[in-house]
Amino acid sequence: MSGITRRRALGAAASAAAGLTAVAAAHSPAQAATPHDHGRSGQEPGSFDEVYLGRRIQGGPSHGGGHHGDHGTGYSVRIDGDELHVMRNADGTWISVVNHYEPQATPRALARAAVVELQGAALVPLATPTPSAA
Repeated sequence: MSGITRRRALGAAASAAAGLTAVAAAHSPAQAATPHDHGRSGQEPGSFDEVYLGRRIQGGPSHGGGHHGDHGTGYSVRIDGDELHVMRNADGTWISVVNHYEPQATPRALARAAVVELQGAALVPLATPTPSAA
């Protein structure tokens, strides 16, 4: 009779898989942050102003002057002078109305992704609902 049983083989495979997962997690950039900071490095993103694929993208700390009060992000992004509505997720990533389901690591990356998604189209400002007259 062989010294290895199905139970021991499965146990060894599970241990090996857990070990590989731990090694992969230790080398993952997302694991660089502590578990309590939800991926935030503690540093706020800096300002940028560049031309990307023929579009001028700008970003920087806002002072409450954003179209929607900057949703508490304290940061505003503009494409060709028009505000791109941005939000920061709890894990530190950023999303916008243009690419809401594709989080980006930085506002600059978010602006670049929005330019690609727009494919040359103009950024249309979000309309704020107006109270109806009774």
